[in-house]
This record gives sequence, structure tokens and C-alpha cells, in this order.
Amino acid sequence: MKLIFGKVQVGDALPTLELPVTARTVVMGASSSRDWQPQHHDHAWATTRAGTKDIFLNTPNQAGFIERYLTDWTGSHGRLGRMKFRMRRPVYPGETLVFSGTVRNTAVDETGCAWVDVDIDLTVGEDVATEASARLAIPADADDNPWRRANDDWRP
Repeated sequence: MKLIFGKVQVGDALPTLELPVTARTVVMGASSSRDWQPQHHDHAWATTRAGTKDIFLNTPNQAGFIERYLTDWTGSHGRLGRMKFRMRRPVYPGETLVFSGTVRNTAVDETGCAWVDVDIDLTVGEDVATEASARLAIPADADDNPWRRANDDWRP
């Protein structure tokens, strides 16, 4: 099933995603983005030199998880146009990162591209760890595929 523009309304809640964070999650995310900063793989360095309680998720890792959360919701025809986020606190091994989102706006541009703007919170317990917003193109109808758009037909 793919998400179709006419079935999305302002105020709709995205499904919740719970992601248990392990040391492996942190280290693999950092290494896959070639982030060799020691606070993402060296517990002793993170606690004594950086003053944190443990190693923690890096920025590209969080960006990737946010993108996964959004495309899990939109399906394979959803296409990320823009995204921004602000990390408010580190996310450590042993914590569970909970993703939730809400549709803020829907619109169709002059080229016929259907857009959905969403706000996303990544929480750990009662704390908002990261706030994000994104603009996604989704199919305007059953025959549309935003991935076919290029040049002047793609204006994120």
C-alpha cells in the first residue's frame, strides 16, 4: 500500500516507531558515516574527556533514522524534499528513541506535485531529544510517482 495525497489530512498522526539504542547502534551509525569522533565509539573518552554519561548517536545517524521513519510512513513512492532537525540532548545506549509525527500542512504545487509537511519529535522517556520537520512529496493519485519528477517538475 502506498500513501496517496487525498487520504492525508492536516493533524493526522504518523505511526509511532520505537527504536532501542544499543552501543552497536551508536558505533555502527558513526562508522557508516565515517565519523571517527571518539564520543561516538569510546566510552572512556566520552565520559572523561567529553563529560557525557556514555557514547551517543551522531548527527548523520539521527538523520538516517528520521528519514527511515518518514519513508516507512509514506511507502516507496514517498520522496523527501527537505528536512531539518535540532538535537536537544544526546541519545545513549540503553535508551529507547520514540518517533512520533503530525501532518502540519498539505499542498499541491503548480507542477501537480503533492506535498506533505510534517513535524516530528524523537523522545526518550519524557525528554524531547530531537525536533524535526520535513517536506515530502507523495503520490497525488494512484498513478503518480514523485520519483519520476525532475528539473522544473521537482521543486522541494
